[in-house]
Amino acid sequence: MGAEADERPHGAAVVVDGFGLKGPRGWAFREVSFRAGPGTLVAIEGPSGSGRTCLLLALTGRMKAKEGTAEVGGLPLPKRMAAVRRISALGHVPGVSELDPAFTVAEHLGERALLQRRFDGSVRTFLRRPSERRASARARIDEAVAAAGLDLAALPKGERTSVRDLERLEALRLSIALALIGRPRLLAVDDTDLKLSDADRAEAWALLRSVADAGTTVLAVCSEAPEGALRITTLDAATAAATATDTEARTDDTEAAATADADATATEARTDDAEPAAAAAATADADADADETGTGAGTKAIEAPASGKASESDKAGKAESDLTEDTTEEGAADALAETGRA
Repeated sequence: MGAEADERPHGAAVVVDGFGLKGPRGWAFREVSFRAGPGTLVAIEGPSGSGRTCLLLALTGRMKAKEGTAEVGGLPLPKRMAAVRRISALGHVPGVSELDPAFTVAEHLGERALLQRRFDGSVRTFLRRPSERRASARARIDEAVAAAGLDLAALPKGERTSVRDLERLEALRLSIALALIGRPRLLAVDDTDLKLSDADRAEAWALLRSVADAGTTVLAVCSEAPEGALRITTLDAATAAATATDTEARTDDTEAAATADADATATEARTDDAEPAAAAAATADADADADETGTGAGTKAIEAPASGKASESDKAGKAESDLTEDTTEEGAADALAETGRA
């Protein structure tokens, strides 16, 4: 029964929706969403400083996210961070799970097996005989070393080789072997392709792909994702801020342009309305001025001479009337005189 349980795939499915983590300097990453089934190789790709390591640690229960939701093996984050830590393991993560350069390969492997038995073993494990416990620990070490592709015999001093004497690819294999001793359902590795040649990089990805094919879900941070992996890309904070600033600036420019267009349209409308009114008012004023200066003055000018002519006509008529009257009286006197003489 136990052998069957060990043989079947035991990887943890990862479901992420709108995941985000914010630190003292702002957002490390935001709006991360993806789905990965058990035994999937997930490559977290992006430039340095884009929050790749923070995403790796958040998905393994080592950092607490601030927004969105995530589930690892059916365990919700950040609510069940401790439970996620029990089913996940870290390979090489600078500043978190680094190899001690003064330790030998054997010392690292023995220490990890001891810690695994001490903290993750059942009570029944402690009831075994010391020889059985040592044999079980050695079996786990051999299994993990084989899964990591670490050839102890090929090392300069075998198991007694110090970590400082290991090549970059050998150190990566050792860190993965240490993580696999606990038989995790989720394996996380940082800086997978850092300082590796093209050939070593290909070997590293082949190693992680073999671990995933064996049933363990793998999260690997890299600068360039390999073919066949589920690629998750992150942006650096400066690029994200610049993108947000550009978007806001374009939005502000659009709003300003729309406001300017609206103001211009309103101004034109007011101008169009004001022009007929002003024209009408100017026409009315011109007519009024024309009436006052043209018609009125002309009327007075016309009336004044007319009044003068009328006065002169009246005087002439009166003179003529007086002359007629005088002439009539003189004619009458002359007539009487002539009649008397006659």
